[in-house]
Amino acid sequence: MTKEFNIQNLIRENVKGLSPYSSARDEYVSDGSEMVFLDANENPYENGVNRYPDPQQRGLKAVLAEQKDISVENILLGNGSDEVLDLIFRTFCEPKVDNIISLPPTYGMYKVLSGINMVENREVLLTEDFQPDVEAILKAVDEHSKLLFLCSPNNPTGNIFSEESMMRLLNKFNGLVVIDEAYIDFAESESWVSRLSDFPNLVVTQTLSKAYGMAGIRLGICIASKEVIAALNKIKPPYNVNELTQQKALKRVLDVQSVKEEISNILNERERLLKVLREVSFVESIYTSDANFVLAKVDDATNRYNQLLAEGIVVRNRTTQPLCKNTLRFTVGTTEENKKLIEVLNKLT
Repeated sequence: MTKEFNIQNLIRENVKGLSPYSSARDEYVSDGSEMVFLDANENPYENGVNRYPDPQQRGLKAVLAEQKDISVENILLGNGSDEVLDLIFRTFCEPKVDNIISLPPTYGMYKVLSGINMVENREVLLTEDFQPDVEAILKAVDEHSKLLFLCSPNNPTGNIFSEESMMRLLNKFNGLVVIDEAYIDFAESESWVSRLSDFPNLVVTQTLSKAYGMAGIRLGICIASKEVIAALNKIKPPYNVNELTQQKALKRVLDVQSVKEEISNILNERERLLKVLREVSFVESIYTSDANFVLAKVDDATNRYNQLLAEGIVVRNRTTQPLCKNTLRFTVGTTEENKKLIEVLNKLT
């Protein structure tokens, strides 16, 4: 990282001058005392959700901060990771001026959000073994390159990016390096959250949608320096995480043992699935996975996808993605779901 790095140089000028909306629940924060709330024009009749939710999700953030050994001020929560990513775009990227770097094949929302926000997306393909091409990435960078997206473990390939490559990019890229860790709970590698204090340009995104099994409540996590989080809070909608989501998320993150058991079961089932895939005649190669899915190259992905669909099994055909011709992505299911998948795979020829 160059000594000249200054987060203020990355924030859009119009965002710098903004003051975040101050809601009723920002101006008075309950300490648990019995109070009569006549400040927010709410319906007074109690039904569990008649009051506005905590705009800063203080209870949930406190638990997450303790678990991840960081400060509450290092956390921003969003309506799924997609909102978190959109906030990053809108805070740091000037439309029609700035650009981002993404590394296909990867999570498709980086490209979608770049289009929505009118920000150029400079795509630098991963290498044949699905690792970042560091030299090519650095060549694509100019003074308007604000964000570099690294999805690790990567989707749809499933692999962790090498620590050496990540370190080089964090040190050389003079914008924000956004490491998308949606699948980190399934990997043996340590989260980059532990290196937050080492890199002022590091942003880590995580989610409750995968390992925590809460895709339906839409809860995304952004972990970064206090300065980055403060900038994002300037444009965050005041009540972006609803009360029911906060309640369900808090209950789930406190149930540490259940989450660990489910992750362990998924990893065991992943190994079971891998053993079978290695013996399936039409599977040509299987890629290393650090996630809750397996990417496999087959003889004819579209044909095999349709065959599985006819048997009541939905997988993901990734053949249209760069470097992924004739690949299928298999999410690891329950023991019973995987049993059905295995039975179908074994009877297909």
